[in-house]
Amino acid sequence: MNRPRMLARLSVATFVIANFVLPTLGWAQNDAKTVVTTPQARAELMAHAPQGVPVGLGEAMAASQPVWVGLQLTHKPEWHTYWKNSGDSGLPTSLEWTLPPGVIAGDIAWPLPKKIPIGNLANYGYEGTVLLPVPLTITPDFKPPLTGNTLDVKLRASWLVCRQECIPEEGEFSLQIPLKGSTAINSAAFDAAFKEQPRPVMGSVGGVLPDSQIQIDGNVLRLSVQGLPVELRGKTLGIFPETPEVIQTAATPQQAWNGAQWTASIPLAPQRLNSPSVMPVVLAADGQGWRTELKVLGTWPTVTPIAALQPGPDAAPRANAAGAAPAAPPSGASLTLWAALLGALLGGLILNLMPCVFPVLAIKVVGFARHAGDQRAHRLSGLAYTAGVILSFMALGALLLALRAAGESLGWGFQLQSPGVVAALAALFTLIGLNLAGLFEFGRFLPSSVASLQARHPVADAFLTGVLAVAVASPCTAPFMGASLGLAVALPAAQALAVFAALGLGLALPYLVASFVPAVARLLPRPGPWMGTFRRLMAFPMFATVVWLVWVLGQQTGIDGAGALLALLVAGAFVLWALTLPGRTRAVFATLSIAIFGLLTLGIGPNVVKFSETPSATASTDRWQPWVPGKVDALLAMGQPVFVDFTAAWCVTCQYNKKTTLADPSVLADFEARKVQLLVADWTRRDPAITAALSALGRNGVPVYVLYQPGRAPVVLSEIIRVDEVRAALAAL
Repeated sequence: MNRPRMLARLSVATFVIANFVLPTLGWAQNDAKTVVTTPQARAELMAHAPQGVPVGLGEAMAASQPVWVGLQLTHKPEWHTYWKNSGDSGLPTSLEWTLPPGVIAGDIAWPLPKKIPIGNLANYGYEGTVLLPVPLTITPDFKPPLTGNTLDVKLRASWLVCRQECIPEEGEFSLQIPLKGSTAINSAAFDAAFKEQPRPVMGSVGGVLPDSQIQIDGNVLRLSVQGLPVELRGKTLGIFPETPEVIQTAATPQQAWNGAQWTASIPLAPQRLNSPSVMPVVLAADGQGWRTELKVLGTWPTVTPIAALQPGPDAAPRANAAGAAPAAPPSGASLTLWAALLGALLGGLILNLMPCVFPVLAIKVVGFARHAGDQRAHRLSGLAYTAGVILSFMALGALLLALRAAGESLGWGFQLQSPGVVAALAALFTLIGLNLAGLFEFGRFLPSSVASLQARHPVADAFLTGVLAVAVASPCTAPFMGASLGLAVALPAAQALAVFAALGLGLALPYLVASFVPAVARLLPRPGPWMGTFRRLMAFPMFATVVWLVWVLGQQTGIDGAGALLALLVAGAFVLWALTLPGRTRAVFATLSIAIFGLLTLGIGPNVVKFSETPSATASTDRWQPWVPGKVDALLAMGQPVFVDFTAAWCVTCQYNKKTTLADPSVLADFEARKVQLLVADWTRRDPAITAALSALGRNGVPVYVLYQPGRAPVVLSEIIRVDEVRAALAAL
């Protein structure tokens, strides 16, 4: 059992766990707590029940006595989060509650926002400290717990905090509200939030003012409002529409008073996304707000796409938050199904030239040499290997589609965003490398019936070799693959799986063709002593793969995680060596080594799968800055071109491009001469904002290189970028 192809069968279980099971675990591993603190903001979950929790009361009584909970955000100076309509960029804070049966959470009672200018754009949001209250209704269906006297509340919140750059943040919170007695420790904060909430305008019927309206006049909205408080007359009012993407947020409205009637004119947004028949509006002055809903009269003008206002990278998440369809990808990014299939086939072929696939070549070369004189065995091996590759790609694609359908923001290579997967693959390739180097033979540890499986079932062995090939190839993205995979996730399941199957066929095609061409077999040397030397030589590509995987893990879990993995790999190698010893020595060293491995696993093992507190994203330099949602839009609004590198530590193609084309002096000189801001979108960890930005560009994996320029559509470059390609794109600025 010392032949390399047996490794494929014995490692397949590890691959299945690493690629198909671990990705579904641990995407959100933050411990629930009441307070989450980041360098930009402090978030705290609060409760307010001054009259206690109305348990056992009638439905009407319980509805009149709500329990309040809320997330309080305290921003560091110059930072802000967003209102329900965020304005020209940004995203509103999102709250997802987990409550006992019979407890219903209402909507956020949004306090009055402020207008935050950013260049020639503007946002609606909050600075300083803001509390977002939410009422909880305790229905008669609520049953107090048999053990304990508390109402357990859990919250998962996400918010986008911005200055000039934006950082998506999230937290998990939990608190217990006593069922007996009152909870009023946070009364001051809730009372202040209640005072900041807009009040209804007098005379509203169901929220709508009968004598007030909005008239569409060309590309201008003309507001006319009656019934505002007397103390507002003569004052300039702030206007906050609750419906996003309707008006020019940064524009200064023209307004006037005619007795009790207030009028205003506001220009429409050049690329309006919404055309409401009734428009809720908050009007504000002196820190107080009044809310009304105005009927819209007239016909909304047709929106003509304007090249000068192409959607930025955060257009997709903002559209999703507003319930609208995401912006279409740039021109040229859309493909037909047949073009996607062809692109996937070509991309799979090119994957064979990627460094990430080199380790599996050792197994295939030795296998071809072994069957050099057996044409039938050649063909069966080629067919089985092809089946293993295609089915593995389809299984990985099906898992990706299923997780996306369940709400996960994932893309191609998602499994490498989990530290557990990276650690499992590192252990797998360490095991293979040690076997190839001759440290141990699988036959020494396995029953003879299992050890002879390869001889009796060479087809199964070839099939599992194909599975192993997918294990090492899946983190890579080759030319032609990007657009095809981007389209695949938007297709019906059957068509999407056909694209993944075409990708697998491309990867396996060279070996399939070679297995049916006798001339290939005649070119290979006959089996002989050279195979032993070649086998040991091929251990080094395996160890090189382990080095890469440990480096990837270090980007996710920090130096402690990478160090812990190295220690466990060494301890595992010690166990394997001990099991090869003869007689009583084997029992002593095996017991000792297994004990050491167990203690290390308990002591430092958690560091391997625990994300570091701060992401190990590409470090900021004077030349390269981190990508955050909204930053591209803000830079374009100031007239500055932007180049974004969507990358990940586990993407070999990304690292190659970074060390070659993106480090070329002539390319860097062109960036400098044209004053292009360089941004890095690091996808080493799962990041829904980057996933949405890739989807908006018609892509589903990295690398992706995009050149943005004011007034033009984004230019998406090749996956393996060339110096002349980048310089040509820059010359067109």
